[in-house]
Amino acid sequence: MTPVTFCGRTFTAQEVELMRVMAHDYAGLGVTEIARTVCELLEWKRPNGGLKNHECRQLLERLAADGVLRLPALRKLGGTGPRRMDVSMPSGEPEPVECAASACEPLELALVAGPRESRLWREQVERYHYLGCRVPFGAHLRYWVRNRDRELACLLWTSPAWKMKPRDVWIGWSDQQRQRNLQLIVNQGRFLILPWVRVKGLASKILAWSARQITQDWQSHYGHRPLLLETLVDAHRFRGTCYRAANWIYVGQTTGRGRMDREHKADGQAIKDIYLYPLVRDARPRLCDSTRVHPSTSI
Repeated sequence: MTPVTFCGRTFTAQEVELMRVMAHDYAGLGVTEIARTVCELLEWKRPNGGLKNHECRQLLERLAADGVLRLPALRKLGGTGPRRMDVSMPSGEPEPVECAASACEPLELALVAGPRESRLWREQVERYHYLGCRVPFGAHLRYWVRNRDRELACLLWTSPAWKMKPRDVWIGWSDQQRQRNLQLIVNQGRFLILPWVRVKGLASKILAWSARQITQDWQSHYGHRPLLLETLVDAHRFRGTCYRAANWIYVGQTTGRGRMDREHKADGQAIKDIYLYPLVRDARPRLCDSTRVHPSTSI
């Protein structure tokens, strides 16, 4: 066995061997319970004390694909729903929303709640966002943007990319500082203005508003307040106008690798512009702080 680095943590050869033994000896538990047990044994937790069982499952699946261990067959449990929404059937669009941004107020930024809302949110993103709707990786929060109970937009905030050179150069941190403080960055994984909403200036207004709210909600759910937001914009499709209007900072482009492409198989594909939004004035020095991050980090 050799050490493995995943999601900011390096697992020793002994820890990888423990995962292999757990997968073999407790195959009857199923993959999810094995992941939870491994998290408990290795104390792989979020700042708020919650287990990183989703990330652990991803790691176990990666090790299984590499032949390091064998996982039990996935159980077919009812009620969990598909990983991708079926949008093959046509869907009627509501009446267009065409007005000034001020006429859409008051806006409501609401966390997606309950299975019915979750299914509708996933369906809208799968149907109308060019990247579709995949199961988010790691920590994440999903939002509706509404006006008088009418959905206008969908937002998804997730764990940040492990490495992005332009972002890391802008911050100026070392590898050790990045591993320690990466959790203080949040990635905007999806931003979708629904196609029947044609309101000039609405996108930048939503970006400014959601940047204020995400700090409180992220701390409530995950035990720490972020210092920096990041997002990736496909320059072949979009000019990033709304991000620039909302004072996000362009810092460069990705190499085209996905966040899970650790073998550099996708270099040069889907190159995207990187935008950052500091949530505090001293975001960079605080992200470079080498002292241990406390869950109750205040802003």
